[in-house]
Amino acid sequence: MNMYIISWMQLQMLVSYANKRTGRLVGDRGEGVISTAIAVLITAFLGAAMWVGFNTIWTGAETKITTEVNKIGNP
Repeated sequence: MNMYIISWMQLQMLVSYANKRTGRLVGDRGEGVISTAIAVLITAFLGAAMWVGFNTIWTGAETKITTEVNKIGNP
């Protein structure tokens, strides 16, 4: 047998033993993907909230700037 296949089989046996010893029925496979997806969703919601805030601030500032420029331009 290939050395890598033997090492892989030994690793699987070790994980299986550890899971039986701790009472876990399943491994942690896929846990990193789920955590990453949650982090991406949180970042997306924060980005959307920041965009809404920026857009609101910019709209208010734009209106005030236009008003002041028109006052200066029309004596």
